[in-house]
Amino acid sequence: MTLIKSISGIRGTIGGKSGDNLSPEDIVKFTSAYGFWLKKHSDKSNLKVVIGRDARMSGEMLNNLVVGTLQGLGIDVIDLGLSTTPTVEVAVTHENADGGIILTASHNPIEWNALKLLNHKGEFISGDDGNEILEIAEGSSISYATVRKLGKHYFNHDYVQKHIDMILALKLVNVEAIKAKNFKVVIDCVNSTGGIFLPPLLNALGVKDVVKLYCEPNGEFPHNPEPIPENLTEISAAVNKHNADLGIVVDPDVDRLALVCEDGEMFGEEYTLVAVADYVLKHTKGNTVSNLSSTRALRDVTLSHGAEYFASAVGEVNVVAKMKEVNAVIGGEGNGGIIYPELHYGRDALVGIALFLSHLATFKGATKKACSELRASYNNYYISKNKIELTPDLDVDAVLKKIQEKYAKEEINTIDGVKIDFENEWVHLRKSNTEPIIRIYSESKSESTAKHLAEKIISDIKEIIKG
Repeated sequence: MTLIKSISGIRGTIGGKSGDNLSPEDIVKFTSAYGFWLKKHSDKSNLKVVIGRDARMSGEMLNNLVVGTLQGLGIDVIDLGLSTTPTVEVAVTHENADGGIILTASHNPIEWNALKLLNHKGEFISGDDGNEILEIAEGSSISYATVRKLGKHYFNHDYVQKHIDMILALKLVNVEAIKAKNFKVVIDCVNSTGGIFLPPLLNALGVKDVVKLYCEPNGEFPHNPEPIPENLTEISAAVNKHNADLGIVVDPDVDRLALVCEDGEMFGEEYTLVAVADYVLKHTKGNTVSNLSSTRALRDVTLSHGAEYFASAVGEVNVVAKMKEVNAVIGGEGNGGIIYPELHYGRDALVGIALFLSHLATFKGATKKACSELRASYNNYYISKNKIELTPDLDVDAVLKKIQEKYAKEEINTIDGVKIDFENEWVHLRKSNTEPIIRIYSESKSESTAKHLAEKIISDIKEIIKG
């Protein structure tokens, strides 16, 4: 597997040859480059970095290498231990740190891990910053600290409660309404750090009846950890079995949120952001942002509130940049990623849970079927998500260019791959930031039409490759 270097971080499978996989040598190399970059752009004599990790089996090994490397550069480390991506993000600013590293491969399977790199704002580094760090890693001679100037290593395990307290303090989080509904909830935390954070969060929100699936943070993922329908059959059955009001699923680093309705049907990962945005816009004037691969339903909800919708390139850093540009009050990505700037500029399943439950608790004075009724209140679109595996010799840019030429008569957007907007449908093709694949997303109000459109584009791509 090729080591993947992108705005999403340094990601790869554990083991194998240096440079081809995420080996110990690579971990030290890129951590050194990141620390050197921080020192290069700071006039401070003492720097500190916050780190945290999900529960992957390789996490402790990565943690030890990252801590030691940063200390070797003379940088102090605040170690949150088992944590979440959004928790590390908020900790960077609250600790007045100079940066942060999250050790997680998000939704990728157990053999993967990664370094996600943050700036002093607790936000993912920009593309330009990422390129500079990669250049340092490949070419610069890095100088390390002498023995009396090595960095210190501090542990801080207070941020479970601190993060929850920040969420409870938000004006739109309606604890009293949630408590009054006496919700019964099933959660699936895929044996990662969601198992540490979700139970106390739900308890603080007034949800006392919680059925726990896979909440032991041992890194033994019981199923593919990406929170998409085909991986969520067990929680779907459990919601029905326990007569619950809702199912809640998070990925290993707790920045993606998927929901299951009371009848066991998926709320739809695309509609997590739609529902939360609807709630926020009911109480706050402002615009919304999602990426080019996200559903049109967010645009519909935004317009219904008299606000304006904007699209960004795929990738959290791109969504955040667009949100700041247009002063958006809510945004995110259609994979269940909620970005609520009132708390911080990062995808955060924990704040997403609090806002969604507040919405559900106040929706129509809701019945036992509240969740499915809420979902039915939004325009229904179907997204077909497909991918084509890449070979090392494939010129992806040339393939996308030929697709663009083939559909030149349609509305084309090329800020991130190629998006083709037809009158009633769209299709978006782009090279993944996290896997060696081309992602092909298509959307229509008809499921069969969305699938047919994707199949047509895939056929076009295969013909181009064959040619």
